Amino acid sequence: MTARKRAPSGTTAAAAAAAAAAAQPKSQETATAASATTIDPPIAPPKSGTILKLSLLLIVPYAYLILFHYRVDGDLKRSILINAALSLTGFFVTRTLIPVASRYVLGRGLFGFDINKKGTPQGSVKVPGRAFQRPESLGIAVGIVFLVLAIIFQYFNFTSDSNWLVEYNAALASICFMTLLGFVDDVLDVPWRVKLILPSFAALPLLMAYAGHTTIIIPKPLIPYVGLEVLDLGWMYKLYMWLLAVFCTNSINIHAGLNGLEVGQTVVIASAILIHNAMQIGASTDSEYKQAHAFSIYLVQPLLATSLALLSYNWYPSAVFVGDTYTYFAGMTMAVVGILGHFSLGFPRFICQENTRYAPISLYCFDPIRPFETLLIFFIPQVLNFLLSLPQLSGYVKCPRHRLPRFDPQTGLLTGTNDGTVVNLFLRQFGRMSEKSLCILLLIFQWLLAAASALC
Repeated sequence: MTARKRAPSGTTAAAAAAAAAAAQPKSQETATAASATTIDPPIAPPKSGTILKLSLLLIVPYAYLILFHYRVDGDLKRSILINAALSLTGFFVTRTLIPVASRYVLGRGLFGFDINKKGTPQGSVKVPGRAFQRPESLGIAVGIVFLVLAIIFQYFNFTSDSNWLVEYNAALASICFMTLLGFVDDVLDVPWRVKLILPSFAALPLLMAYAGHTTIIIPKPLIPYVGLEVLDLGWMYKLYMWLLAVFCTNSINIHAGLNGLEVGQTVVIASAILIHNAMQIGASTDSEYKQAHAFSIYLVQPLLATSLALLSYNWYPSAVFVGDTYTYFAGMTMAVVGILGHFSLGFPRFICQENTRYAPISLYCFDPIRPFETLLIFFIPQVLNFLLSLPQLSGYVKCPRHRLPRFDPQTGLLTGTNDGTVVNLFLRQFGRMSEKSLCILLLIFQWLLAAASALC
């Protein structure tokens, strides 16, 4: 979460600095002219060691399942590996592009200061081009690289008559639309009530192209009460999909405020989705079902790779801010993955296959024809954050612009406020702590819930 300070409307950062220089006393003209010719200081280098450790922790389990544990069809494994190779390329491209994009956004006055470091030089408002200025909206670099990778991947995997091509392109259209709207929000600083409805428009291409089922399987313990095993929701199913897209996109945006939290939660959820997809592919014998989960992998692998590259600059202490561009992009991507990858109603999928070596173990055996799946369970911290935020978002309780903890510059610790967020809830429950420690604790909480869901 950042407070933005931009150049005046219709004026670049350089022009604003020149106007300020003209108003200075003549005794300072020489020093001002010298500073105007200096090059903006580069952003801090990426935290490669941290990202390497995190990558090994999150990606190795998924790679083991795909490559060794399950017997994945040769063609399917080939497509997954090609997508993984493109994603790895995207990681290095994104890491190289971010410093370049930083100079451009700084030049246009898109920057912020770190509210959680208020009272220190990092939390001070600085004129553009100075040392503690943080470039904003760097999610645009991630979104561009992701979309290019996704388009290139079509050449290797989809033919012109592929059944999945229409939905794949509709997914990319929704993601591109949401990335654009996020960048517009960063530039124009759209009121938050308007932000809530922006994903409604971006989800339209996906809803119009969706040709999947609209039925759900009733869990066996509930069948005697419902009276049906399979329930067709019809238009209500698409309404649910629309609401899911709106929720996922905004939930990443409002569960924020710490260096690395927005990107970190995306990385954790994406890795859990990959593990879940690998398990479903390995346990199923239905080719169409496998393709649905492979479809999800094709979008999540590049999302994870490009997000890790961004996290290397956004991890505490952050060198760049991701902006609403990234939170909207990441939220819509995961909503698309959930909808088209059949992560539909947010319930765990249980299968009963006593003779299958790699089948998940569960207490109940549900009908495997149309599974209840787990996207919303991956979002439990975001659901909790949304429920805590409802009184303030609805206007029932006064809502400040930034619902952040209080920072003590003397100790460097954060103290929870009464604002309805998971960030403040954790501080109230576990006591004062540093921003980095709090972010790690929140991501561990996210990882534990996501890991439990992925095993369902």
